Amino acid sequence: MRRSKSLGEYVPEIERFLRKRRREARNNNVMVEECTLKEYATPSTEEPHAIIVYPMVEGNNFEINPALLNLVQQNQFSGSPIEDPNLHISTFLRHNGTLKANQEAVRLHLFPFSLRDRASAWFHSLEVDSITSWDQMRQAFLARFFPPSKTTKLRDHITRFTQKDGESLCDAWERFKQMLKICPHHGLEK
Repeated sequence: MRRSKSLGEYVPEIERFLRKRRREARNNNVMVEECTLKEYATPSTEEPHAIIVYPMVEGNNFEINPALLNLVQQNQFSGSPIEDPNLHISTFLRHNGTLKANQEAVRLHLFPFSLRDRASAWFHSLEVDSITSWDQMRQAFLARFFPPSKTTKLRDHITRFTQKDGESLCDAWERFKQMLKICPHHGLEK
């Protein structure tokens, strides 16, 4: 079978796929619109589906302040191993704490803007309609960027803590408190 030069070379795998799909459609009595190979290769113009199922907002008074959006974007989390995801969540919540109404909706709308690079790629890889609440978003974020291996490593550092030579007690205490702050779910008694 000869193809026109504008569509490129004949690719038997694609032809087999299309024939199989048409045959299945005929067997299932489903109408499949006849498409050319070029139409199958053209990117879809459909709107992407949302990852987050946003809560209903009472009234029509929902608006995100551009200054808040700018503030959130200035403190983005990239997903690098040296970044602290708990600190990112804490900073994000502090910025969002300035709003009193619709906090759940505002957090869900703004959180994707607080991510970049690997973290943004992770967010966009989530299943469609998989996030329905802020708690779910926070749990998914921490599960990805604060895995159990990191918790175990930090817990090990905390349990093996010793004062360094020449370090004052005050400095050692501050360093210990910082270790606890980095891993708030360390599970050790206070």
